[in-house]
Amino acid sequence: MAYIDFCLNYFGSITRAALMERFGTGLAAATRDLTAYKEFCAGNLALRAQDKVYERTPSFKPLFDHQPEAALSCLAYGFGNGISQPFLPNPRCLAPQQLIQPKTEILSALMRAIHLQKAISCSYVSLSSGRMQRELVPHSLANDGHRWHVRAFDRLRQAFRDFSCSRFDTVSLLNDVPPEKETREFDHQWNRIVDLELIPHPAIAHPEAIAMDYGMVDGSRRVQIRAALAGYLLNYWNVDCSPEHSLSAERHPLALNNRPALYGVENLVLAPGYGASSLQPASATGDKA
Repeated sequence: MAYIDFCLNYFGSITRAALMERFGTGLAAATRDLTAYKEFCAGNLALRAQDKVYERTPSFKPLFDHQPEAALSCLAYGFGNGISQPFLPNPRCLAPQQLIQPKTEILSALMRAIHLQKAISCSYVSLSSGRMQRELVPHSLANDGHRWHVRAFDRLRQAFRDFSCSRFDTVSLLNDVPPEKETREFDHQWNRIVDLELIPHPAIAHPEAIAMDYGMVDGSRRVQIRAALAGYLLNYWNVDCSPEHSLSAERHPLALNNRPALYGVENLVLAPGYGASSLQPASATGDKA
């Protein structure tokens, strides 16, 4: 029941085949599950007869409380039993407090647009432009270490950009089919994989401590990441990307050992110490919209 509710909320549809695959049951059991769900909230889904898909209706109201932090964990790492339980603090094992969380209804709409490959009309508040009405074509969600953002084609700027999920005020799905140039396959920064070599900062007296922290082998740690996310990773882990590793080792325990790998990365502006680098492309645009 929770899995059906989650799929309708975040993907916009559910099928008997999906239930059978997820829980290893037969057709009769899947039919019973959907019937039971309809008994609780018949107005949440409607059968599309031609392909036997149950679609989310405009009047959908979640049967379960899928809290944003738990829902994002399910989307990123898998569904477990389908129930997105709230995270309860353990006084003996404390994680960093999350200060930025997107609204559940915004996250739901963005994820449905991604899954259904739809464009959206939205009200979005940016640092540079303030509140604006925009049309976006989202294709992926990503976390920069501090917040979740959606990667999308911006029809106003005619470019792929990052938008913080917490800055959306309203989101509604459009019925038009996005042209090919607005899809993920044409997002070159997203599709390009960058190979980064991280080492202990040269100014650290005992680099083996850093090597142990980051699971390094032979004094380095290689990380493969999408170019669109490289600046965020380097910023989040305080990696010194300056030419001579001149930043403070107290704030930057890691250093980038292969700076040429950053060439052409558009959000290079986020990488600590990039300002002294000759690698900055002329069109670098690192800030989220």
